[in-house]
Amino acid sequence: MTAKELKETAMLDREMSQVFDWSDSKTPLRDAMWDYFMENNKHDTMKTEKDMEPFMNASDDKIKEFIEKNLKK
Repeated sequence: MTAKELKETAMLDREMSQVFDWSDSKTPLRDAMWDYFMENNKHDTMKTEKDMEPFMNASDDKIKEFIEKNLKK
């Protein structure tokens, strides 16, 4: 993996509690989003993979915005 690829996915590898002060979860953002998509599409792995794909190159702000809107309780 190149340095650019690592930088692009670094946010996804951080724990929820490291990014959001409202979370105490040690789950990486990537896993939390995966779980969210799986729950919302009847556990269709292929659909979840397609849903996650745009976030692999998304900005940190876009990832945070998605999580704030969809995963914050």
